[in-house]
Amino acid sequence: MNNKITIINGDGIGPEIMDATLRVLDAVGAEFEYEHVDAGLMAYEKHGNLLPEETLATIAKNKICLKGPLTTPIGKGFSSINVALRRHFKLYANLRPAITFPGTKSKFEDIDIITVRENTEGAYRQEGQFINEDRTVAKAEIVITREACEKIIRYAFDTAIKANRKKVTAVHKANIMKTVSGLFLEVAEEIAKEYPSIEFNSLIVDNTCMQLVMNPQQFDIIVTTNLFGDIISDLCAGLIGGLGMAPGANIGEDSAIFEAVHGSAPDIAGKKIANPTALVLASALMLEHLDMADKAVKIRTAIRGVLNDKDCLTGDLGGSSKTQEFTDAIIERL
Repeated sequence: MNNKITIINGDGIGPEIMDATLRVLDAVGAEFEYEHVDAGLMAYEKHGNLLPEETLATIAKNKICLKGPLTTPIGKGFSSINVALRRHFKLYANLRPAITFPGTKSKFEDIDIITVRENTEGAYRQEGQFINEDRTVAKAEIVITREACEKIIRYAFDTAIKANRKKVTAVHKANIMKTVSGLFLEVAEEIAKEYPSIEFNSLIVDNTCMQLVMNPQQFDIIVTTNLFGDIISDLCAGLIGGLGMAPGANIGEDSAIFEAVHGSAPDIAGKKIANPTALVLASALMLEHLDMADKAVKIRTAIRGVLNDKDCLTGDLGGSSKTQEFTDAIIERL
């Protein structure tokens, strides 16, 4: 196995939480060689390009990338670099586990849900977007293909088998969006028959959101399209205490990018108080992807120990410790 992985520090708090994460990976004995490249605002300042060709080439070479948060302006400015990376490397599956840890702001104690989101099609296509000159009418196309539906739904069922999960729920809006969402549901129902050992059901997206708030324990794996998955995965993060506890993985047939899904938090950048948990948990997903599940378990157990003992917690977790102190506590338990 190539032990080189590509590192993108990210914007804002990105460099701080990346440093913490690499310390944890070293402490658990992952024995990676890190190849640092730039993307986002830092890349623009250094190279005049938000996503330099060198960055793309390095990710393509190493196949595995660990990425900090990148800034995307709302409503105007450059397009999302995250979306660009997913499309460039055909990272069709977005994996977002939401698991309860002690000592967080979660109102629940037993959440364990994986959202599997189609990552390349749907409402996030850049082609077909239009706004007229006087900015009174805007439109966008939603396009999905049977091929993409089949890949993401099979990925969800295969994940269920690999992770010893019992149930897959397909989330849709086929009652209204009868073509694009209807096709997704149709394919899900077809593929579910090939996995008789896995319980299958389907829910309309608005009902899903209500059910997640009222009775989240009924869910195991959720599979859905791009926009719905983006919304639902953040809702699930809210169930476990927020995006600071939510890792993400973007999986393709040839490459994979692992990330903290929260923003770059420029308001606290440089203060060394950021909670690195989401990115550390993303590194655990990366270890599992690379068949080092034993090390992933050690990292999660160490995090759970720190949170359970309530020592050295960052401010968002109810403590007053710095990023480094929180990281030291994880490493001590490793």
